[in-house]
Amino acid sequence: MNRSLLWRGLLILFIVGILASSAYPLNQKLKLGLDLRGGMHLVLKVLTGDAVRAETETDMDRLRRLLEDQKITGAETKRLSETTFELTGVPASRDATLEDLVDKYLGNWRMTRQDNGVLFEMRDNYESETRRLAVSQAIQTIRNRIDAFGVTEPVIAAQPEKERIVVQLPGVDDPERVKKLIKNTAFLEFRMVDFPKGGGGASSRQEILDNYGGKLPDNVQIMVQEIRNDQTKEVVGQRYYAVDATSTVTGRDLKNARPGTGQFREPVVNFSMTPDGAEKFGKLTGDNVGRFMAIVLDGKVVSAPRINSRISDSGVIEGSFTQEQVQDLVTALRSGALPAGIEYLEERTVGPSLGQDSIDEGLRAGILGGVLVVLTMLIVYKRAGFNAVFALALNVVLVFGSLAYFGATLTLPGIAGIILTIGMAVDANVLVFERIREELHKGRTVRSAIANGFEKARSSIFDANITTLIAALFLFQFGTGPIRGFAVTLSVGILSSIFTALFVSRWLFDLVTSRRGRIEKLSI
Repeated sequence: MNRSLLWRGLLILFIVGILASSAYPLNQKLKLGLDLRGGMHLVLKVLTGDAVRAETETDMDRLRRLLEDQKITGAETKRLSETTFELTGVPASRDATLEDLVDKYLGNWRMTRQDNGVLFEMRDNYESETRRLAVSQAIQTIRNRIDAFGVTEPVIAAQPEKERIVVQLPGVDDPERVKKLIKNTAFLEFRMVDFPKGGGGASSRQEILDNYGGKLPDNVQIMVQEIRNDQTKEVVGQRYYAVDATSTVTGRDLKNARPGTGQFREPVVNFSMTPDGAEKFGKLTGDNVGRFMAIVLDGKVVSAPRINSRISDSGVIEGSFTQEQVQDLVTALRSGALPAGIEYLEERTVGPSLGQDSIDEGLRAGILGGVLVVLTMLIVYKRAGFNAVFALALNVVLVFGSLAYFGATLTLPGIAGIILTIGMAVDANVLVFERIREELHKGRTVRSAIANGFEKARSSIFDANITTLIAALFLFQFGTGPIRGFAVTLSVGILSSIFTALFVSRWLFDLVTSRRGRIEKLSI
């Protein structure tokens, strides 16, 4: 064997060895998509109005603090809609100061002086940007939660113009828990309790209203706490609290959250604050020692402990949790709060049995097609057909090895891409073999016919495969989900086909002809 054959053979062996080992065992190394493995398909709508409303309330609070810094006391703000609020208590003589503050710090708002105060309207571009960011932030938060949950190869795609998110989760065996984890806004707030003064909550809303003479003050809001059975954790009643309408410390000030155990070995959540959050939390608790503070999660009171001393950088969330609920809450808090609520528009569960049926049908189709191709090549090209069959089998090994090596996900359209690849691989062999036949008919020697056959077929093979590869790259770039799965397997298959048809097949011919002297005839 000459040196060229040896090095080419070692290169082929190295590539095949690397990819084959990366795919073994195939059922463990190859990742299956939703349509083959089973799982969940969800279409979510982001309620971007929540994000716009939160932005409005944030800017309202910011404006009040700015006015206090300018020694303008008595200013009050009241939200009129998602995108408008009213400012009262600022005399017209201070309009110049107010306009300077708005121009410098609240440039996304239009200000109009009215008889009863100042009307603020959110600018259209600010509103649309807030809605767009709410969708993108929701995607990132959901992705963080899904990754922490342990789902492999999730598909999370956005439709920003429709404020929708498509989520595909292969292999999920607890759909309800995943749905709760995704939808859990996990918006944490710390609010001071205004009534009852002694904590413990009121038995009804009416009890709270009676305390305020039948009408709540503008700066007070009623919130509910669910009372759960200690053993079953089922809701058995409700308690009501009158709390401050605004919160100065929220989940955005959290640095970390982790599971823990309470005084009586019950599951709790331990949290720590960022430096800025610790400063705000320390001021809030230091100014209100002896009062009760409501820990509010997603609009519901989790607990309302008494503040015994100033607390700065850490604390505990208690609330009759199960261990699983604590773990999910920690996951949600660590991944950040959703910027807006989530609504489920579509839910579809693909059972593992349906996925297995798809695999079985795909295997049957592949085996039947492969057998017919092998028979055709052996009948038409005789012993030279074994060269094509070997290259074809090697091509399949390289495709599956590449998918496993690069961590790609195999989908049902991906199986279609593999079958198409087999056809293109055979097509390349047919081009080469027909060229060799033509050269033999012209009276060329066997070795010369083989060399000329590969040389003349090379441009046609490259032309056909590269143009298809370009189309596959466009499908991957602009497609989603199943289309991208098809594009990935097709692209890998095309590169593998070129390698096996032009490099491996040529090496096999050269290997056979190098072992004999003058060759008079080739079985083709």
